Amino acid sequence: MSIVKKMLLRFMIKEDAAEEFSSGNPCRVYVFRELHSKEVDPAKHRLLHTSVQPQDMDVQETRLCGSAIGSDDIIAGNVSKYTVLPAGYCGQPKKGHLIFDACFESGNLGRVDHITEFEYDLFIRPDTCNPRFRVWFNFTVENVKESQRVIFNVVNFSKTKSLYRDGMAPMVKSTSRPKWQRIPSKNVYYYRCPDHRKNYVMSFAFCFDREDDTYQFAYCYPYTYTRLQHYLDNLQRRNMDYFCRELLGLSVQKRQLDLLTITSPANLRPGAEQKVVFITARVHPGETPSSFVCQGIIDFLVSQHPIAKVLRDHLVFKIAPMLNPDGVYLGNYRCSLMGFDLNRHWANPSPWAHPTLHGVKQLIIEMYNNPKINLEFYIDIHAHSTMMNGFMYGNIFEDEERFQRQAVFPKLLCQNAEDFSYSSTSFNRDAVKAGTGRRFLGGLLNDTSYCYTLEVSFYSYILGGPTSAVPYTEEAYMKLGRNVARTFLDYYRLNSLVERPLAPTPKTRENGNDVQQRCSSGLAEWEQGNGCPYGSASLSAARSRALPARPALALPLRAGRQAGSSDTGSADAAPGQGVG
Repeated sequence: MSIVKKMLLRFMIKEDAAEEFSSGNPCRVYVFRELHSKEVDPAKHRLLHTSVQPQDMDVQETRLCGSAIGSDDIIAGNVSKYTVLPAGYCGQPKKGHLIFDACFESGNLGRVDHITEFEYDLFIRPDTCNPRFRVWFNFTVENVKESQRVIFNVVNFSKTKSLYRDGMAPMVKSTSRPKWQRIPSKNVYYYRCPDHRKNYVMSFAFCFDREDDTYQFAYCYPYTYTRLQHYLDNLQRRNMDYFCRELLGLSVQKRQLDLLTITSPANLRPGAEQKVVFITARVHPGETPSSFVCQGIIDFLVSQHPIAKVLRDHLVFKIAPMLNPDGVYLGNYRCSLMGFDLNRHWANPSPWAHPTLHGVKQLIIEMYNNPKINLEFYIDIHAHSTMMNGFMYGNIFEDEERFQRQAVFPKLLCQNAEDFSYSSTSFNRDAVKAGTGRRFLGGLLNDTSYCYTLEVSFYSYILGGPTSAVPYTEEAYMKLGRNVARTFLDYYRLNSLVERPLAPTPKTRENGNDVQQRCSSGLAEWEQGNGCPYGSASLSAARSRALPARPALALPLRAGRQAGSSDTGSADAAPGQGVG
């Protein structure tokens, strides 16, 4: 038995309690005391499931006593109100016989094995029609006892490298405490397990503290298709003349592909020339942070912030906030309903297999062919499973001046957002990325257009040094989105048009041997009553500094553009880093 496994077979003791679930209502998480002196044979794991409701059939008849599950590969759909009973137990389930459920929007849990009274093996359901991807999980647990202590082992991750090695922890909330929180990282372990085909396993300890609560666990903050629809419905009801929502198409399962246009009405007059910024998100459904970043962009652009007004007057923002609504709804990590990684099919999307991608591509081509429209930016938002901070991927061009110009926007964003790392930003043209939106559109559009993948960590950003990781919250993700929007003011040198400009606050960040000079984001708080839903602090407007000529900005060295760099967190190897 491995050292880590022995640690995980130690039960939790109250006198060494760890951090609490919430300060006012503790949900205790403890370290372990030895449970067993001998190893558990994985071939003899017992699983007791039921998905039949009591009103449909006598409860006694629906229970299987000690029935064994065969191969680890037998995972068909999500568990649905499955009661997990001990081996050999027959009869009515008691309090403390946990009931697992993932049959809800964006849910994912394919199977549960009862190991001991305190330990459960959990299996992620693979993406629909594609068994390669097993990362996202989202499930509930009920019928708990007060002070019941458990160890959950998520045993079939498809990735090897993970931010769980760097302190990331699963999210948890309960019915009486609906705000998502991270489980203390000292109670989370990530290791290779010989009992599970040497797959990587993430194990965490937890103590249920309220019998009447239903607890929900997730890989990261969920952001569902329904949440997006409610959000867009609320925006639409505000009847803003600079906000337009239209149906660009339907997914395979007939869910909406929304397209938002945010700009001053004067920019949409017939014959008016347009500078367009096109933004997409959630092509990979499990990358939920991208939706929070995208919402931050939208929130800022529709606000009454002086910078937002200037941006609407000069630019046209086209935003497709959810490119893969079926995958999001189904609880997939990377693929669509039919098992396609949509971010590898930009070159030739099928109108029936990839209808959302096909619709967006047709619109972009239509705009490209319109002489009155200049599509200047395409930004595709993702989340990364092995890197910290926010950062970008860009393309490599033979034209050195064009290559230099595309580094301007990431440089400016680094100055505005404390969680954005220019040193992690890289530029590549890997063959394996040829089907991505960034690569395909970068080759299609003219030399005045710039295409990026914006990545943000599933876990944290680093300030000051390697030990100062700050875990992302929903608000922190949205703040990055607001800073992305604000950076267009600097890029187009529109600072002088903003009311009440303030001088920047210099800020220095050290990361290893790199020292980067930054300025404050200018968007940490908005004025309450000025169209801001987030706070009541005084307005931090844009600085009015003069920008240097764009080609003069320093670039990462080309040596940093490694062929194996990861564009969307799919590869195990970390992307190559340039030198800032």
